[in-house]
Amino acid sequence: MFTLMGVFFFLNIPLFMANFIDPRCFWRINLNEIQDEYLGLTCAFILAAVQKPIEKDYFNKTLNFLKTTKNHKYALALAFAMDEINRNPDLLPNMSLIIRYTLGRCDGKTVIPTPYLFHKKNQSPIPNYFCNEETMCSFLLTGPNWGVSISFWKYLDSFLSPRILQLTYGPFSSIFSDDEQYPYLYQMAPKDTSLALAMVSFILYFNWNWIGLVIPDDDQGNQFLLELKKQRENKEICFAFVKMISVDDISFEHKTEMYYKQIVMSSSNVIIIYEETIDFIDLIFRMWEPPVLQRIWITTKQWNFPTSKRDITHGTFYGSLTFLPHHGGISGFKDFVQTWFHLRSKDLYLVMPEWKYFKYESSASKCKILKNNSSDASFDWLMEQKFDMAFSESSHNIYNAVHAIAHALHEMNLQQVDNQAIDNGKGASSHCLKVNSFLRKIHFTNPLGNKVIMKQRVIMQEEYDIFHFGNLSQHLGIKVKLGKFSPYFSHGRNFHLYVDMLEVATGSRKMPSSVCSAEGSPGFRRLWKEGMAACCFICSPCPENEISNETNMDQCVNCPEYQYANTEQNKCIQKGVTFLSYEDPLGMALALMAFCFSAFTAVVLCVFVKHHDTPIVKANNRILSYILLISLMSCFLCSFFFIGHPNRATCVLQQITFGIVFTVAVSTVLAKTVTVVLAFKVTDPGRRLRNFLVSGTPNYIIPICSLLQCVLCAIWLEVSPPFVDIDEHSQHGHIIIVCNKGSVTAFYCVLGYLACLALGSFSLAFLAKNLPDTFNEAKFLTFSMLVFFSVWVTFLPVYHSTKGKVMVAVEIFSILASSAGMLGCIFAPKIYIILMRPDRNSTQKIKVRNSTQKIKEKSYF
Repeated sequence: MFTLMGVFFFLNIPLFMANFIDPRCFWRINLNEIQDEYLGLTCAFILAAVQKPIEKDYFNKTLNFLKTTKNHKYALALAFAMDEINRNPDLLPNMSLIIRYTLGRCDGKTVIPTPYLFHKKNQSPIPNYFCNEETMCSFLLTGPNWGVSISFWKYLDSFLSPRILQLTYGPFSSIFSDDEQYPYLYQMAPKDTSLALAMVSFILYFNWNWIGLVIPDDDQGNQFLLELKKQRENKEICFAFVKMISVDDISFEHKTEMYYKQIVMSSSNVIIIYEETIDFIDLIFRMWEPPVLQRIWITTKQWNFPTSKRDITHGTFYGSLTFLPHHGGISGFKDFVQTWFHLRSKDLYLVMPEWKYFKYESSASKCKILKNNSSDASFDWLMEQKFDMAFSESSHNIYNAVHAIAHALHEMNLQQVDNQAIDNGKGASSHCLKVNSFLRKIHFTNPLGNKVIMKQRVIMQEEYDIFHFGNLSQHLGIKVKLGKFSPYFSHGRNFHLYVDMLEVATGSRKMPSSVCSAEGSPGFRRLWKEGMAACCFICSPCPENEISNETNMDQCVNCPEYQYANTEQNKCIQKGVTFLSYEDPLGMALALMAFCFSAFTAVVLCVFVKHHDTPIVKANNRILSYILLISLMSCFLCSFFFIGHPNRATCVLQQITFGIVFTVAVSTVLAKTVTVVLAFKVTDPGRRLRNFLVSGTPNYIIPICSLLQCVLCAIWLEVSPPFVDIDEHSQHGHIIIVCNKGSVTAFYCVLGYLACLALGSFSLAFLAKNLPDTFNEAKFLTFSMLVFFSVWVTFLPVYHSTKGKVMVAVEIFSILASSAGMLGCIFAPKIYIILMRPDRNSTQKIKVRNSTQKIKEKSYF
């Protein structure tokens, strides 16, 4: 266990040490004397090696006049690197590096290189140290503008090649990558082989997808655009605009307003400004008064967004995010500047507008103190802090270029000593050719810990630091290191963010959003219209019973069979199982009605049995009345088969019982109707029909009709019997268990057969309704069949317009209503006479009534 912990500790030492060594908080004084006319101008140096030491105050005398210019930082980096090499006894011993000439805008005066300049043997800007020997190779350092570097190369290549080797410290340019065309030119800046990947990783980290892009209209800009498009493939990143600015366009000044409006009016909150175009964007915003722009500027060069007092106090996110190649920390640079130029710390603030960082302290805590203080208090507080000075990207390139020259000369000298080689070549040309061969294959680790491989400057994958640049006031700028990109990070995570520094720089741990369309919430799907970018879409709610449980889903998914979508349509919920139960209010009401009607029918039956000898009971065949009452009671009771949890038995009994008991009831009504007709139409004792009536033939109607219905039901059960089924769609969020009738045709055949019996009964009863009799129930039979027809004719459309347990309730209600109609129409009048008017139910009263009726009929005729 101890061994594993020890191994873990030692493996993570670089990570632990990085937290203490790697500076993350920088600041500087913004000088106002930097004029716009200096934007893009170059500063070049011609170096040489001499076999003698140099004086102590050499750099002070040589570079003192450079301190107040915009490009003085390049001269300081050059002097620092040369001094480091000249004081190193192990590197280039017995030789010293010197500055032969300064060219371009290094001292406030522009010097154009000419052949005559390099042949003026009696003039030198460096006192006492101009070497008149023509046998040593010279080195030209040019930058930061690559366009001016080409001009230098054309002059020098025509007259002095190969007596001088050129190294550029500006940004990498694909123009110089051709070794055949530029065999003696080296670019110290590596090609941005992983810059596009770094930016895409950064953009994806913050979930941005709507990006503006400003690039130079040249090969370098086009190459960056191609790499950016390649890295964004299969990723939801779109360009709000791509603005290509020609840095050599004569009409640039006339287009500044157009460029300004396109950038300001863009809906994108994140804008990438690549390389040289940053100088022109800076010029545009200085020419036009900028509004309060809530933009995130991603650049590849250090840039202070033009500020005003309104911008600083607004409290929103300002400044720029800059991707710079990763370099180790510089130590001793501040001491070098103070020593050579005899400056105090206070003078460094005012004279040296370079980035400075805290030493030996927590960057986050110091940055918080710096940002929380007022501008005046910040200056007083900064004077008391220990700090060091940082290099710019171009200064790092100068530093590496000087060390590359020294290592190449050193290796060449060592080889000549080891091999005791005799140099037969004469002049600077021969010397430069030899130095060039060593310089092209040199590789070393500089004092900062960075590997420098001259041959692989094009193909190396760079690591990048991400900085936030802002302004605490008009004169105080701040730079905070937010994170680091490295293609060599493990676990496929190329980008690491320092969350504490992000909060220090922006005041929040979150960055502003930059999207074309707000993300689609769960419950919605994305739809695209023709001509819309892939990142721009319309959010539409998911269709019914479909969900989307993630953001930005293109398609909604159906819920499984036994689940349903919730109201927000972002998840599926298990459906509840339901049926027409006794606990259901509807089921409870129907069950209560069935029970009451059944009980009432039983009471009627008891009354009829008790008064079975009375005329009103015997008048229309009391046996048929008993059968009808029992069948009606069964009709009421069969409703209970429809209530409760359905199963196979109840599903079969529902329909079969309903069909048979209703057939018995209707056929009984038909038998009673036939009995009435026969009783009044057959008056001759010798006629055959009278024998049918006396023998009780109408009573056979019931079994015959019921038998036919039983045959239909048997066929139904054989072909397609009823079964338990589920209804998933009738009621949202519920699965309803119902009885499927199996064969719908068989069900309607049963209903049709009942309709035929009812129609026959209704027709016969209608014909006999006017026949004279004391207890003629033909009228009541007619009304009962009329009610029966009305109920079931209404049942059909209502039944088909409902679903689920409501459909079951409609069928139960129809059974109860039709049964109650027959019960009420046929037996209610008789019960009224039996119970309420017993005097009308006696034989003597009936005889008196019949005599009175005969007298009236005679007087009538």
